[in-house]
Amino acid sequence: MSVVVPDGTRLVLATHNAGKLAELRQILAPLVPGLAPEAVISAASLSVPEPVEDGLSFAANALLKARALMEATDLPAVADDSGLCVDVLGGAPGIFSARWSGRHGDDAANLRLLLDQLRDVDEPHRTARFTCAAVLAVPGGEPTVIERSMDGRLTHEPRGEAGFGYDPIFVPASQDAPGGAGLTTAQMTPEEKNAISHRGQAFRALAPILADLLRRETSPS
Repeated sequence: MSVVVPDGTRLVLATHNAGKLAELRQILAPLVPGLAPEAVISAASLSVPEPVEDGLSFAANALLKARALMEATDLPAVADDSGLCVDVLGGAPGIFSARWSGRHGDDAANLRLLLDQLRDVDEPHRTARFTCAAVLAVPGGEPTVIERSMDGRLTHEPRGEAGFGYDPIFVPASQDAPGGAGLTTAQMTPEEKNAISHRGQAFRALAPILADLLRRETSPS
């Protein structure tokens, strides 16, 4: 499948989540010289369907998405696969985070189900981590895979209106406070969250590789 890509596009992101696109633009744009936000577009804006995510790990699913979008656009493509891993649930929802309630992308239903499952779990045992695998797929080259995580704990009730997914119930370890007073990632500004998040860490690690790629693309032959 090939698609028509708008002029000026330099990078495509394999996501249909508007919140994730905004977050990744905020992370990448300041780190990659010359990469304007409008030069980064999503698979959704190109009407590229999402591939079946049948990998058994975050890295495998991110690689599937990045390769499919790169082949459709013939441009460098970035994908991530991320999710919440809850210790008392043996690492679940994990790669099923976005469809934990049975319907892909229903953040509210996923969050309610997880809170119900953890209803009787006491504070010391509500530890969890967000994990992100980020992949850069380049036409004619080998993909780059980077994985990072952010430890924390889960609240008993949602707090905050920012972010998406499980952000309203996740308090990062670096922000935690006695008595459960720490901010959730949904109570932080985008800049505060991106500075410590699993996705922010992964994409900051990927940014120098991406910057070098884009510099080589624009240098005189």
